Amino acid sequence: MGRLRSGGARGPGVFFVLPCIDEYCKVDLRTVSFDVPPQEVLTKDSVTVSVDAVVYYRISDPLKAVIQVANYSHSTRLLAATTLRNVLGTRNLSELLTEREAISHTMQVSLDEATDPWGVKVERVEIKDVSLPMQLQRAMAAEAEASREARAKVIAAEGEMKASRALKEASDIMSESPAALQLRYLQTLNTISSEKNSTIVFPLPLEVLYPFCDFLPQSALRKKQRL
Repeated sequence: MGRLRSGGARGPGVFFVLPCIDEYCKVDLRTVSFDVPPQEVLTKDSVTVSVDAVVYYRISDPLKAVIQVANYSHSTRLLAATTLRNVLGTRNLSELLTEREAISHTMQVSLDEATDPWGVKVERVEIKDVSLPMQLQRAMAAEAEASREARAKVIAAEGEMKASRALKEASDIMSESPAALQLRYLQTLNTISSEKNSTIVFPLPLEVLYPFCDFLPQSALRKKQRL
């Protein structure tokens, strides 16, 4: 009693146990998962967050899992909670929100090294949820809204600049070709008439009136020029 029988672990298969003398412990070698309860963590930039995770592990050495530690499952759960707090305490809030995969890998490596003497192999660690204080959530939402509004104003300003540049180029082209300007007048009239308006304003170039100015009295011409 109190000694490990020669030959190490038994099974699978048939083996004999002497009643009242031998005692056996059945170990499940399949992958097991458990949830790490939400942990209140103070990040590197002094922000308190609540984080929970899930851990996947399996028994790689049944003898170590039974002999080296009293309860490998309970010990692994406690170690996972402390490792979660220790790892997240070295990260900023922005890193915690954007680098979950890297943080999970760091936790998996740290847990695997610590549980290796117990015959436990930590296969994977995943961060499930990061809960922020309500006040911090409102502040981050306001910051994101301000950033979106700033980007929208920049995009609108760039659009107006491109539109004004295109209008300037179009006006330069039309000023060089009077026929193009007349075609633009006709197109505008066509657009106005299609809207079923009762009044149509016909734009008349001033150049058309220049030949008639010779027939006007000089006083009327001066008065017209003053106007």
